[in-house]
Amino acid sequence: LFGFVLTKAIHVAAKLNIADIIGSEGPLAAADIANRAGANEESVSRLLRALASAGIFKVNETGKYLLTPLAETLREDNPESIKAMALVLGDMLYKAYDELLFSVKTGEGGFTRALGVPVFQYLANNHETGKLFDRMMTDIHGGETQPMVDAYDFSGFGTVVDIGGGNGEVISAILKRHEAVKGILFDLPEVIDRARNNIAAHGFGDRCQLVTGNFFNTIVKEGDAYIMRHILHDWSDEDAIAILSNCRKAMNVGGKVLVVEAVIQQGNEPSPFKLLDLTMLLIGGKERTESQFGNIFSKAGLKLNRIVPFQHDLSVVEGIAV
Repeated sequence: LFGFVLTKAIHVAAKLNIADIIGSEGPLAAADIANRAGANEESVSRLLRALASAGIFKVNETGKYLLTPLAETLREDNPESIKAMALVLGDMLYKAYDELLFSVKTGEGGFTRALGVPVFQYLANNHETGKLFDRMMTDIHGGETQPMVDAYDFSGFGTVVDIGGGNGEVISAILKRHEAVKGILFDLPEVIDRARNNIAAHGFGDRCQLVTGNFFNTIVKEGDAYIMRHILHDWSDEDAIAILSNCRKAMNVGGKVLVVEAVIQQGNEPSPFKLLDLTMLLIGGKERTESQFGNIFSKAGLKLNRIVPFQHDLSVVEGIAV
C-alpha cells in the first residue's frame, strides 16, 4: 500500500535532478546534493535515505551517496532513461488517479474531472508536460520496434501507412528492413513538422510521404496496410470503431489493419498491462482482449485474421478488410 510513497519520492528525485547531479560529480554528501539542487539539506537526506532503502541510490561508508543501477535510469543522458516517465507518472497521472473511484463507479474517464480537460488537450495546453510525455513514449516503446519488425513480415505490402506514427520510428524501421516497401506517415500537422527531420535523417525522404490529417476525419487512401501502434487503447470502443472505420474506407477489400498493442489474457496471470488498463480507464481508453479486438474490428468492416505476439504481452493484431 505504500507504493504511492515510492512513486512520489522517485518523482521528486527526478524533479531535483539528483541522479544527474551525482552522475556528473561522483559520490556526494546529502548537503552537497541539496546545495546543487536548491533544496533543504535535512529533507534531501531523508529522501535519499528512503530511496536507498529501496535500492535507488546507495550511501557509502563515508556517508556519500552514489548511483545504483536503478538510480542510473533516472539520469537524463542514459539511453535507457525513465526520467521522463518518473516526471509524468508522479505529476499528471498521479493527480488523475485521485479520480479512479469516480471512473470505477461511473465508467467515465476521471482524468478530465481531476485536471479540468481531456488528456490530449491537457498535453497540448501544457507544453513542457507534452514534451515529457512524448519523450516518455519514446523511452517506453523504443525497444519494441525491432522485435515487432522481426516478428511480422511486411515484405508483401507495397505501401504501409503509419497512422498516428509520431516521429516516424516505426515506419523507418519497416522501410529499413524492406527496401521495396514505401511508407506514408500520417499524423497531426504539428507532429509531422517534428517528424520531418527524423525521416530525412534516416534517409527515407524519397520513400516516405508525410501526410497531415486527423484519423477521426479522412485517412489517406494510398496504402494496402495501415499500422497503428498504441493508438486504439487511448480511445473508447466507440471512438476506436470510428478510427478503424476510416481505415476501412481508405482500403480495398483484402487490405490490412495492423494494431500493435497488448492483448490482455483472461485469468490471474500477472501483466503490467492489466495495471496500465486502469490508467486507460481514467483517460477513457481500454486495453483489450482478443474477443474485444474481434468485436470492434467486425463493427468497422474488418475481420480479425490473426495475432502475432512479439514481446511480453504485445502483439500485432491483424485485421482484413471485408
